Amino acid sequence: MADTKYIFVTGGVVSSLGKGIISSSIGKLLQARGYNITIQKFDPYINIDPGTLNPYEHGECYVTADGMETDLDLGHYERFTGIQTTKANSMTTGRIYKSVIDKERRGDYLGKTIQVVPHITDEIKRNIKMLGQRYHYDFVITEIGGTIGDIESAPFMEAIRQMKWELGKKAVNVHLTYVPYLKAAGELKTKPTQHSVKELQSVGIQPDVLVLRTEKYLDEGLRKKVAAFCNVDFDCVIQSEDLSSIYEAPVYMQDQGLDTAILRKVEEPIGEKPSLGPWRQFLERRAKATETVNIGLVGKYDLQDAYKSIRESLSQAGTYNDYKVNINYINSEKITEDNVADQLKGQDGIMICPGFGQRGIEGKLIAAHYTRTHDIPTFGICLGMQMMVIEFARNVLGYADANSREMDEKTTHNVIDIMEEQKNITNMGGTMRLGQYECILKQGSRTFDIYKKENIRERHRHRYEFNNQYLTEYERAGMMCVGRNPESDLVEVVEIPGLKWYIGTQYHPEYQSTVLKPHPLFVDFVKHAIKNKK
Repeated sequence: MADTKYIFVTGGVVSSLGKGIISSSIGKLLQARGYNITIQKFDPYINIDPGTLNPYEHGECYVTADGMETDLDLGHYERFTGIQTTKANSMTTGRIYKSVIDKERRGDYLGKTIQVVPHITDEIKRNIKMLGQRYHYDFVITEIGGTIGDIESAPFMEAIRQMKWELGKKAVNVHLTYVPYLKAAGELKTKPTQHSVKELQSVGIQPDVLVLRTEKYLDEGLRKKVAAFCNVDFDCVIQSEDLSSIYEAPVYMQDQGLDTAILRKVEEPIGEKPSLGPWRQFLERRAKATETVNIGLVGKYDLQDAYKSIRESLSQAGTYNDYKVNINYINSEKITEDNVADQLKGQDGIMICPGFGQRGIEGKLIAAHYTRTHDIPTFGICLGMQMMVIEFARNVLGYADANSREMDEKTTHNVIDIMEEQKNITNMGGTMRLGQYECILKQGSRTFDIYKKENIRERHRHRYEFNNQYLTEYERAGMMCVGRNPESDLVEVVEIPGLKWYIGTQYHPEYQSTVLKPHPLFVDFVKHAIKNKK
């Protein structure tokens, strides 16, 4: 394909309709047809990135390979398509304005009055086009966060309007709306969709394709009504019913003709319908899995999106073990020495979740102690790994006050210490050890056997690290440090060989687990949790 084509995914009526899943599905379907694609997310909040946002506000913070803290939808993009996203795939209003203000301070605008139009909208357009121009993608899919009509989304909508006008057939808008079912009336209502489209038209954007989220099947008559009232071709009105799994979305969207509708709009040849063989095999394997394994997530956030990538990684690993994973949230703030047995009862494996700060720490330590002494398969990630290390220091090495400098600056046994390069940092946002780093695994270790290679690269998000002054003591007592960064000598992986499965990683393996390439650590952890079933 000679020129990059642009697909803009917007949403109306209500938020949380699943624009990220639809964007990912479009990407997957175009990939299956041989197109080179990427997906980016534009979020209209003023934060520079979600790195400092409370997970209750925004769900998990996803980290790209090049160290950008981003929206959780980028996790969906990677899991569905297998592409590696970068900082160019994520943009916020804050970053857009900061870039424009920085240019103004440098004098780049030669004394011009800086305005939303054209300066902010031009910066948005520049960032949308940049990926296509730099890497020559066939399609760049751009998801706009929020809902049409939001004040903060207005500059993005104006930028899209301009791009559609400038690019003509090379740009399409896919608008996701909601068709509610009124149980009392026994009717599906199209009026919210009509209003949403009118709002979009009022800013100068005519949607090319409508995707209608619904709980009930939409018959042909209803879709014809939407097509007529919204000025959209009938074959471009796509329904998106509730599905049992997000991973069914690409196949369902293909059956609905979403990819062919887009290709017709950009005047690309339709060709043969891709088989999506490996994806369908994954879904078939998932559907056949009837037995269940219970995994307990020990963390302080009782919000499923706070641990989104971990949950999806466990779910994928379950499928590749021919089991369904039943994930049970266990609030670490409620775990005590007296109730830990009841809290963890019935779990075949335990995940000690990542996080920051003091809240819920003691519960994680108690859980790590219980699973270690009762030989329950345990997987600790980032702070979870650090809790395994602290617990071992307190109860095996005999350092009752052992702690992390993050929790206790005055501890005499700082088995987890602040990283050297972090000591003089004052700003919170984007300053942690972020992104992909190399790790060398110790041959003969369980972790090496799982990865089946010595050199790995994994993504990080932390300020504190294992204190190497204690390394010899740990290994003498039975906790082995089996993964190290070759440059900094940072301990990346700890394990206790004599137990069924007891591994902690400083890095975040969940960021690299995809539908067709599940992460080996999660697959092996779930495998041993199944073996541990009572």
